[in-house]
Amino acid sequence: MAEQIEKNSWVEIHRILLQSGERATQVPEDTKNVPLEMRAKGFLTKSCALGEEAEILTPSGRCLHGILNEANPAYSHGFGPPIPELLSIGMEVRAILRKRGLCR
Repeated sequence: MAEQIEKNSWVEIHRILLQSGERATQVPEDTKNVPLEMRAKGFLTKSCALGEEAEILTPSGRCLHGILNEANPAYSHGFGPPIPELLSIGMEVRAILRKRGLCR
């Protein structure tokens, strides 16, 4: 028997929302050829094992169902490297606002 993940644990679920044949006709061909998937993180409402159907409560209060994919998942997204042209914008805007007396 697989290890049970405790109720209220932080987890990630996965669910196929639309199969490739169910996608909208105006969707680009490369997108149309793959299923529409959902991955969501939240708190497990009942104990269950990885690979089983699970229900979670997201931080925004939504109740979602899917296959329990991971226990204690991390956020792995980022915003990429800094863009040199954008690094100085904040200082430039403050200088303009100071000249106009709108900022200290």
